[in-house]
Amino acid sequence: MAALSDAKRLVVKIGSALLVDRVTGTLRRDWLESLAADVARLRSRGTQVVLVSSGSIALGRATLRLPAGTLPLEQSQASAAVGQIRLARAYEEVLTPHGIVTAQVLVTLEDSADRRRYLNTRATLETLVGLGAVPIVNENDTVATDEIRYGDNDRLAAQVAVTVGADQLVLLSDVDGFYSANPTTDPNARRYDVIDEITPEIEAMAGDAGSGLSKGGMKTKVMAARTATASGCALAITEGSRLNPLAALENGAPATWFTPHLDPHAARKRWIAAMKPQGTLTIDAGAARALAQGKSLLPAGIKGVQGAFGRGDPVIIRDESGRELAHGLTRYTAAEARAILGHHSSEIEAILGYPGRAALIHRDDMAL
Repeated sequence: MAALSDAKRLVVKIGSALLVDRVTGTLRRDWLESLAADVARLRSRGTQVVLVSSGSIALGRATLRLPAGTLPLEQSQASAAVGQIRLARAYEEVLTPHGIVTAQVLVTLEDSADRRRYLNTRATLETLVGLGAVPIVNENDTVATDEIRYGDNDRLAAQVAVTVGADQLVLLSDVDGFYSANPTTDPNARRYDVIDEITPEIEAMAGDAGSGLSKGGMKTKVMAARTATASGCALAITEGSRLNPLAALENGAPATWFTPHLDPHAARKRWIAAMKPQGTLTIDAGAARALAQGKSLLPAGIKGVQGAFGRGDPVIIRDESGRELAHGLTRYTAAEARAILGHHSSEIEAILGYPGRAALIHRDDMAL
């Protein structure tokens, strides 16, 4: 079973019902401060942390004094616009005393469905955590309509975990794990400590009911677990309303852990290798040696470009004898790759007219 103390890169999902008082619609400041203390403690021992936080609509509707119940789309988006400012400010205020820089990242379903946007999101999040910041991710409810929405932050959190290559994801919820039935109505309901495989029986046990402020039920959590574990990320469901919920989980609080069968790195490489290539890059001997040493592919090492591919598309990498060396996701279009091949990364801006990324294919986007 996974243990929070082993996490190298951790994503934590926080639901609206934990952040916002159901009666007053105001922020639970003491709870958020305790979560910040947990994050600071994890980071002090080297764990990188990304927070996926609901709460913008719940905070905004209270500020705008909108009635309880389901809101029309335009009122939900207005609430999100008002509440997101307050949500971001609250995280900044509780994390700054611990010396932690926060960043706001707003995404929609399109950002993971479109490969170019996915790579841009991945690069931004990777850079932020690499610089020591804690990204606060939320769905961009101010612009998202139903067809481009995740609709719940359980699945959003799972996608963020996949995007950043997290090895653990914790869903802080209003229940302390996954049960065989609804524990509030069935006294015989049994909580699972560990689930190694999401079987049809497990899926059948998941209900749809959520709490008053959140949209996610157990069904969305199982869907999130399927996404996360397939990408090598362990997922925990635990009750989060207590103070210092991450410390409580680490100290043995009840939870259900869904276990992965691969590590995140291996899972991502397998995914890249399975994609249908849209083109081919031919590289010189020096670039081939660099790839074998685990380095990224730079434009200077490219000798030829075949195919018509876009940014984020998978391509084959071959040496000059035609031997296939790797598959990778390119950060440039075919036309751009042809323009910069053989040139140093410092020349990219002069050639293309705008600053680009130094690597044509980053080592994290490559399967040898």
